[in-house]
Order: sequence, then structure tokens, then C-alpha cells
Amino acid sequence: MAMMNVAKLPMYSSYLESSIEWLERIPKDWRLSRLKFLVSIKTGERDTVHRVDDGVYPFFIRSPKVQRIDTYSFDGEAILTAGDGDIGKIFHYVNGKFDYHQRVYKFSDFKGIEGKYLYYYLQRNLAEEVVKLSAKTTVDSLRLPYLQNFVVAIPSQQEQRLIANFLDKKTTQIDEAIAIKEQQIALLKERKQIIIQKAVIQGLDPNVPMKDSGVDWIGEMPEHWEVIKLKHLFKEVTSRTKTGTETLFSLRMEIGLVPHNDVSDKHIPPESLVDYKIVECGQMVMNRMRAAIGIFGLATDYGLVSPDYAVFDVASDVVPDYYLTLFKLPLMGTQFRLASKGMGTGSSGFMRLYTDEFGDIKVANPPKEEQEALVRFIAETNRATDLGVDHLQSQIEKLKEYKTTLINSAVTGKIKVTPEMAGFNKEMQGAVEA
Repeated sequence: MAMMNVAKLPMYSSYLESSIEWLERIPKDWRLSRLKFLVSIKTGERDTVHRVDDGVYPFFIRSPKVQRIDTYSFDGEAILTAGDGDIGKIFHYVNGKFDYHQRVYKFSDFKGIEGKYLYYYLQRNLAEEVVKLSAKTTVDSLRLPYLQNFVVAIPSQQEQRLIANFLDKKTTQIDEAIAIKEQQIALLKERKQIIIQKAVIQGLDPNVPMKDSGVDWIGEMPEHWEVIKLKHLFKEVTSRTKTGTETLFSLRMEIGLVPHNDVSDKHIPPESLVDYKIVECGQMVMNRMRAAIGIFGLATDYGLVSPDYAVFDVASDVVPDYYLTLFKLPLMGTQFRLASKGMGTGSSGFMRLYTDEFGDIKVANPPKEEQEALVRFIAETNRATDLGVDHLQSQIEKLKEYKTTLINSAVTGKIKVTPEMAGFNKEMQGAVEA
């Protein structure tokens, strides 16, 4: 979408100082009021079952670390009732029922202010201020007295309706543009997976003679490739530390094996690491319980990993990075899931991929030089995709920044919203004024 230049939008003819540092100037005809004079603010009761109320109002979180997010649907509207977001983060819903308790403030009974205007006003201004001014207790919290005394800049109700309708229209357009770009990112990633999966199953040469692999999930493969069981390529090793003084590594989906202290604040003393598995540079590490979602890594240094992980030496005619890519593909993940044993469903529960079952899985194994070529191709494919994703993500961030600026400019009077900007014709404007 084409973004309008906020600086070129209409402005009010005169302004006055608000005496509020973060609010700065407001239009001369606007007034200031504290929230307690504009709206009823309630919470649920302590340690009780969630209460349910009807209505249309914004609400925000007092203590997000305690409460999970729930999503309901009413007449096509997605409603977020509470969540793990920042303190002061506001959610809005229309014509629904909302479960709330003592850690969520509810707005209702508006007096001289439009609920939707207040929603936009607080969405921009309260969220920033509360981070600086919220009380610090065992968890961050937003105290009711501070909330009641929060200052609101108020135009006439006619202008409030214009501003709310303008922001409804523009934020919907921005959100739609963001959704399109997020979909484009998903499609880029999906296309990358398809390209890589095709390459590691069928090779890079479309003209090479093909043959039936004899394995259902592989299908056809290049004639000169061989089908081989993983046990002939990966041999489990089980060396254990006697001191626990070596570097402990954690295995993560995106970044592989990394020092535990780089990704966790939890200190683990050496005596607790005795009998952990030793891993050496070049070895493959598998999380037995999460192999089906591609939790594998290659060691680049000497250290320790969890006793529940599997550590493998890699055959000399194997390019480890090639198999690391193969093991992370969804198609391969399905084979790992089918071979796993234990209690649970899918990739959850206590399903484990034991070494014998891992070793019995058949794969299409290209010659080493082709594995090297495939690794280079995969790296280039990843690089091109990452550039595209980064470009789209940058556009998304600019749209989000623009949305924030637009909301702030409208609800603080930095721009003057006209009926035309709100999408009103003369008949609609008359209804608004009435």
C-alpha cells in the first residue's frame, strides 16, 4: 500500500501546551481529563472463576507473566482475552463475551468519550508510559490509582468519531498489507523447502537417468545414487565426562549446538554434569525426543551434551552439512516420527527415536562430490530466500512504524482528521454530527 506522508496531512490552526511531557502540544479546542472521570474501570475478583461480561470496550493486562492468552471467535471477530504481552498492551473485541479476572482491567460506561477513540488513544500512549511508571513488585504490575489518573487528550465527540473511523480504515489497510507480506514470507520459505527437498531427493541435473529407489517415501532417484541405511553412515558413540568441567552445549532448532551459557541464565555446576556425553568437532548430535521436528546439530568444538541426546561419528564419505539439511526436512521428519517409540502423539509426549530405529531408516545417498555440490546449492538457496525475507520483514517493520505514527498523530492532534479522510460523504457526516 502507498503510505501517506503524515507531515503533509492537515493540522489544526492553533495549539497550546498540555504541560504533560509525553503529550506535548494539543489543539487549542481540545481538553484534558483524567481517566477516572471518563470511564468505569473494573477487574475480576481475586482467586475466583473468571467472570463473563457483555460489552464493547478496550482492556489491557495488569500482570502478563501470570496469564496465558486465549482466543475466542464471535461473528467472525477474533478476540484476544488476555495474554503474555507487555504490561499495558490493549486488546479490543466487538459484540462478544470476555472472561476476565483480577489481573485484567475492563473499561465500560464511557462518559463524554467514545470507547473506540479511547482504545486508540491508550493503545499508543498508555503502553509506552506504563513501562516507565508501572510499580515493581514480584511481577511488573499496573496500579489502579496510576491508571485512574492517566491523562487523556479529548477532542469533541464528533472529532472522536472521525478519528476512530479514520484509524479503523487506515489500520485495517495497514494490517492487510502486513498480512500480505507475511504471506509472501511464508510462501518464500515454503518454496525454499520444496526446492531443497527436490534437490536432495532427485539431485541437481534434470537430465540424469532416474530409477525407482524401491523406498516409498523416496520414489525415483538418480540412477547412480544408492539406497543405504543410516547405520552405515552414522555410528553412535557414548563417551562420558568424569569431571563435568567441559563446555556444555545446548541444541536449538535454528542455531544448532551452542554453548549453554549463551542461551540460558541458569548456571549448572560441573558436579551436576558428570556422566554427560562428550561431543567432538564434526560429530552429529540428535535430540531423540525431537528428531521428528529436525532438532539435529553439528559440533564445531569439544564439549558436553545431554545424556539423552545421541552423538554420532560421521562416515568419511559423508558431507555432514548435507545430511544435517536432509534431517531437518519435513519429509525426513515423517520417517523419524514413524520410527520413534514410546507414549505420546506427533512430536509431543515421550516419543523417542532410538539408535537402532534411526539406523534402519533408508535414505538416497549421492556420491560425496554431489553432496558437496548440493550443500553449495542449498547455501545459495538459503541466501537468496533470506534476502527476500529480510526485504519483506523490513517493509513490515516500516508499516508497523507508520501505523504507530499515524495513531499517535491522530489521537494527540498532531494531524486534523477531516470527514473525507475518514471516508465520510455528506450524508454520513450528518449522521456523525448527530
